[in-house]
Amino acid sequence: MGQAAKVLQLFKTLHRTRKQVFKNDTRALEAARIKINEEFKNNKSETSPKKIEELIKLGSDVELLLRTCVIQGIHTDHNTLKLIPRKDLLIENVPYCDSPIQKQ
Repeated sequence: MGQAAKVLQLFKTLHRTRKQVFKNDTRALEAARIKINEEFKNNKSETSPKKIEELIKLGSDVELLLRTCVIQGIHTDHNTLKLIPRKDLLIENVPYCDSPIQKQ
């Protein structure tokens, strides 16, 4: 896959992730849309293949971070915040074991 195709795919993936992560939050959706478009526009004239690969890696890392670490919160009272985790963030709770199991 050529670099132009990778860049376009990353652009689309970031916008899809933005819509999923900030669902029902119009202010955050718009702010994220502006930031994504601005970053791509600022680097539009980049010609160095090495720099483009670095930017693609950075964009992929940002997408992963948004998808796996961001949780929406809604102010319910003056000092209360209700968290709304997405289903893909909820994982099975695995108990922690202090002493490792030794194999015989």
